[in-house]
Amino acid sequence: MRTDKPTVDYDYTNSVVNEKGRKSNLTMFMIMLGFTFFSASMWAGQNLAAGLDFKGFILALILGGAILGAYTGALGFIGAESGLTLDMLAHRSFGKKGSWLPSAMISFTQIGWFGVGLAMFAIPIAKELLGLDVTPEHMPIAGYLLVLLAGVCMTASAYYGIKGLTVVSYIAVPLVAILGTTAMILAVTRGDSTLIEQFARGTKDMTVIAGAGLVIGSFVSGGTATPNFSRFAKNGWIGAIVTVVAFFLGNSLMFFFGAVSSIYVGGNDIFEVMLNLGLFWSATIVLGLNIWTTNDNALYTSGLGLSNIFGIKKKTMVLVAGIIGTVAAVWLYWNFCGWLNVLNCTLPPVGIILILSYFMNRKKYLDGTKEVKTVNWFAIAGVVLGAVVANLLKWGIPSINGMTVAAVIFVIGELIQRKQ
Repeated sequence: MRTDKPTVDYDYTNSVVNEKGRKSNLTMFMIMLGFTFFSASMWAGQNLAAGLDFKGFILALILGGAILGAYTGALGFIGAESGLTLDMLAHRSFGKKGSWLPSAMISFTQIGWFGVGLAMFAIPIAKELLGLDVTPEHMPIAGYLLVLLAGVCMTASAYYGIKGLTVVSYIAVPLVAILGTTAMILAVTRGDSTLIEQFARGTKDMTVIAGAGLVIGSFVSGGTATPNFSRFAKNGWIGAIVTVVAFFLGNSLMFFFGAVSSIYVGGNDIFEVMLNLGLFWSATIVLGLNIWTTNDNALYTSGLGLSNIFGIKKKTMVLVAGIIGTVAAVWLYWNFCGWLNVLNCTLPPVGIILILSYFMNRKKYLDGTKEVKTVNWFAIAGVVLGAVVANLLKWGIPSINGMTVAAVIFVIGELIQRKQ
């Protein structure tokens, strides 16, 4: 008589991560550090170097890192203590159907960044390795094949869930950190002046507050997905500490990579620094692995979000998201980066509502008695109005503005509902 073994969901898509599913502190650190190895953060580092001297650069990193750390650290704590994904947390704060909004927002954004990441790898390699002429109007077939190859590899690691993410992180994090840092040091030592002197050149017209805003904005949207990964940590405080340390170190490293490449070779990432040093293959490895560690996390998050909306297995939705991101990669790269930056402002209101809902109802979350409504309209209104303010208000830091509006609306809603 045949008996089929029950399918084991090692990613706990719709359930709490149990004690058996929790990962070691080192594994969590590798996953979270790899998550922050994001090429768009190098672009932010380039802008910081153009607008700030070295002292201002460091102050912006510290201030922005502290705010980003408080935000992601809180989400890291919540994810680890509750053992729930962002989407399952959204069930409790936005309602079962209301959770479709944050799930759709983060899935759409992360698929977009996944596609952009593929092109960020394929286009430079096509130019340098194959000597192809790539423009917004023309991409040779060989370039599309590189996109396809990268898309298949990165989708595969996300398909295998937390196990795939772990393997990639253990390989990529040490290599990117060591090779990238070595190249950065070589660029500085071979330059005609010190790092501080290089930073002092040019028009320095950015304030530290504006610089901190760039630091926050570079990763606040991705950081909103923190519970999807921190839920595998041993406990809440470990989840918070690992998240804060890894995010601060990883982001700072990316900003330095971008800044050094800008002021020494005029590029916007460490790939161009390494090319300038004659290290093509090392540059290719660093570029590919750097993008891979973020892209598989982004696709994993998209799969969880789409699974929540459509009720289809996470692995299937990872494949769907990977196909969409791969097919649209080149178009996304040339046409959608600006829109993705707009969307970055829409996710912090989601995160602050998850945080407030959890800490205002912590006992109910932990004992499983938190009511799951169909839709929490105050949470929906908070996200919508917070996103509008974040994108339209030209004063302050956009993500903070959006979170403030969302927080006020949500708290008012909670107080009203408790009195009913």
